[in-house]
Amino acid sequence: MSATILRIDLNADLGENPAALIDGSERSLIRLITSANVACGGHAGDELSMRSVVELCKSAGVAVGAHPGFPDRAGFGRQSMTISDKALEASLRQQVCALARIAAEFRVTVRHVKPHGALYHSSAMNVLLAELIARSVA
Repeated sequence: MSATILRIDLNADLGENPAALIDGSERSLIRLITSANVACGGHAGDELSMRSVVELCKSAGVAVGAHPGFPDRAGFGRQSMTISDKALEASLRQQVCALARIAAEFRVTVRHVKPHGALYHSSAMNVLLAELIARSVA
């Protein structure tokens, strides 16, 4: 009888709090995870935080994923927004492409996309929104 090897992907959202990059919290956390959802400018994150997190992920062998959200920095993407499909699609595409460009500079591939907060929860209940997200990141 052969042994079955169980592998679990332990995932965390990173790049959402600038203080966590400064105080070393994210550096400590990254040692414990196998993939990271990187905030890419909608609800949180910016070019500097994306660069920092991608570099940490690369050095730790952690898979990088995009973590786009509603363009709602004031509300941290926790509330659904009234936004046109065209504007939301453009925002999501911009967020994911920004991370992909930065990741490419480090020769890292963006492996997955996990919507943030209200965008995630709303897409679970609204197939048209889920399809819009899929189109935006394809």
